[in-house]
Amino acid sequence: MPVVEKPKNEIGDHLVDFEEKVFEDVKAEPGQKALVTFHTVAFEGSIGLVNLLQATRLQRKGYETSVLLYGPGVTLGVMRGFPRLGDEAFPGHQNFNNQIKKFMAEGGKVYACRFALQALYGHGEGALIEGIRPISPLDVLDCVLLHKRDNAVVIDTWTL
Repeated sequence: MPVVEKPKNEIGDHLVDFEEKVFEDVKAEPGQKALVTFHTVAFEGSIGLVNLLQATRLQRKGYETSVLLYGPGVTLGVMRGFPRLGDEAFPGHQNFNNQIKKFMAEGGKVYACRFALQALYGHGEGALIEGIRPISPLDVLDCVLLHKRDNAVVIDTWTL
C-alpha cells in the first residue's frame, strides 16, 4: 500500500492561493444593466443561491440589476419558515429569502411571474417576500427582451 506522507489538513490552512486575482475587477459604466433569470426550484441544487449571490455582486459592481423569477423560479421568492413563516427550521433554510431581501435592500429589483405563482404552485401574490413585484406572464419575455435591447448582462439560471 502507498504511504501517505503529507501532513493532515488543519483548521486555518490554505490549500489554494485565494489572494491572486487574474482578471480586471470590472465595474459597470453609468447606465449599464444586468438581469439574472431563474427557472429553478428552491433547494433543488446550488444554482439558485449561487446566482442570487451573483446578482448581488452585479448590483455592488454598479449594474442596475434585476432578478426574474418565472416557472419554478418563483419558489425562490415565496415566504417560508417552520413552524411559523420566518422561522429557520434548519441552518440555511432561509438562505433564499435572506439573499433576496439583502439584494433588494441594496437596490436590486425582483419580479415574479403571476402565472407560475398561481397555476403551477398554488400561491397568491401575498406569499411573496415583501418588495418582490408580481408580473403578468406576458411580461416575462418582454423583461428579457428589454434587457437585451439595452445590452444588459444576462445570466440565465436553469435546472432540469
